[in-house]
Amino acid sequence: MPPEDLKALLERIHTRLDESFVGIGQMVSDLRAADLADLINQLTLSEAGAVVSMLAVARSIEIFDQPTMRRRAAILEQLEPARVAEILNGLSADERTDIVQKMGLHERHLVVPKLSPEIRAELEHLLQYPQHTAGGIMTTEFVQLDPAMTVGAALKHIRSVAREKESIYACYVLDPQTKHLLGAVSLRDLVMAELSEPVKKCMRSKPITVTALEDQESVAHKIAKYNLLAVPVLETDGAVVGFVTVDDVIDVMIEEGTEDILRMAAVEPGALDKPYMQIRLPTMIRKRAGWLVVLFLGEMLTATAMGFFEKEIERAVVLALFVPLIISSGGNSGSQASTLVIRALALSEVKLRDWWQVMRREVLSGLGLGVILGTIGFLRITVWSAFSRIYGPHWLLVAFTVGVALIGIVLWGTLAGSMLPFMLRRLGFDPATSSAPFVATLVDVTGLVIYFSVAVVVLRGTLL
Repeated sequence: MPPEDLKALLERIHTRLDESFVGIGQMVSDLRAADLADLINQLTLSEAGAVVSMLAVARSIEIFDQPTMRRRAAILEQLEPARVAEILNGLSADERTDIVQKMGLHERHLVVPKLSPEIRAELEHLLQYPQHTAGGIMTTEFVQLDPAMTVGAALKHIRSVAREKESIYACYVLDPQTKHLLGAVSLRDLVMAELSEPVKKCMRSKPITVTALEDQESVAHKIAKYNLLAVPVLETDGAVVGFVTVDDVIDVMIEEGTEDILRMAAVEPGALDKPYMQIRLPTMIRKRAGWLVVLFLGEMLTATAMGFFEKEIERAVVLALFVPLIISSGGNSGSQASTLVIRALALSEVKLRDWWQVMRREVLSGLGLGVILGTIGFLRITVWSAFSRIYGPHWLLVAFTVGVALIGIVLWGTLAGSMLPFMLRRLGFDPATSSAPFVATLVDVTGLVIYFSVAVVVLRGTLL
């Protein structure tokens, strides 16, 4: 739907909500599910709840099944518990579990008893798994095949249960007694095989699997690495309890990427789970203030460092001209290195054991980058001194001080930025926490110490 049409429809809905709810259902009846989801995303919670309450249950299920639909739990909390239960009954197991996990405890206690007995039992079982694990995002609706089946019997079985399943990415051949996984067979393999052929003959034995308590990021990496549409989930005893699909992984990647971006910007993860314009101002301030205060306190050490070199600055005021240059160069190089290493860790391109190799590469990179910036700084002062006396009679020594200091500061910034993610990962923290603001604050303080220490050595006997 074109943006201008969506905007016009949104204005009509707002007008109708202000006057009367009559006719809203007819307004949106012809919209595609994805377009209606986008429209509801732009409404307030109360408005979204009002619109959803006027839709047929089947239509509501279709909307809440859209991957672009946001605030699903919060919107459902605006509806009557009986209506919410009807919608949840129609969703897949993984989507239903995700929504209920995000509901408030009071709303959850009102809704869950109204679900059908089978779905309630399944939901309570899935809620036992931690939220960010394979068990927390899996669906239990998979096609189970008996190893004694022929291909023809398997296809007939699949047709008989297809309507009850969310989607059929693959079929799993299980031991009838233990429920242990014997193999996986795709629909393509079944269609291409002879009808009289045993299922065991066309199945892939020892398929890629994950455990129920395995972290969702690890599951996403496996699905991406092995180019899978779905991966079976096993309990500790080896029994198959469900599977994670590629669309579940996409949701995980979006969620994890959002958290990393927030951490890299020094914003508390989970703070901005609503559209930007719908976040209350006090919430926005509260969630951003924590890290800003920590970083501000860290930056106060910069003033302490400059106070320590107060006498040097009084004797050679020219040194103060290059403090912004020094601070920004170290922080920028550190942020670059930190971002590259965080990405490499997230994509499993490097492991914790590779820290030494990364350090060697970054030392060489830091030296190379430092020489480039140091040379530019040296030439800038040299060329400028040909037309101005701002740097005084000892401009050559000042240029040499800035050039050498930049080499040391960029090298240190690169080294600090590349090693901090390893240290945080080793301590069990998210490496994204070490990015731009944190690294910049650290390098700002130490960069000033390096700069003035070089100045003391180079300018002793002249300006100092």
